[in-house]
Amino acid sequence: MDGDDGLDRRLERIEEIVRILDSDLLGLDEALALFEEGVGHLRHAERILSRTELRIQELVGDDGNGLREVKMRGAEDDE
Repeated sequence: MDGDDGLDRRLERIEEIVRILDSDLLGLDEALALFEEGVGHLRHAERILSRTELRIQELVGDDGNGLREVKMRGAEDDE
């Protein structure tokens, strides 16, 4: 899985890893490697969610009570 995989794919992989670890069919080294992979996916997912939260705050304002006008990148002025 490369570094650009989306949140949904990472969450699916984390769920898959949990199922495998719960099965008790792995040796210690294999289980540790899967656990490390899962932690990496979890950390990346947290970064994706943090960036998303910041973007939402930019769009609606810090208090969340109203929308702020946000100029689209590359959009031409209407004037």
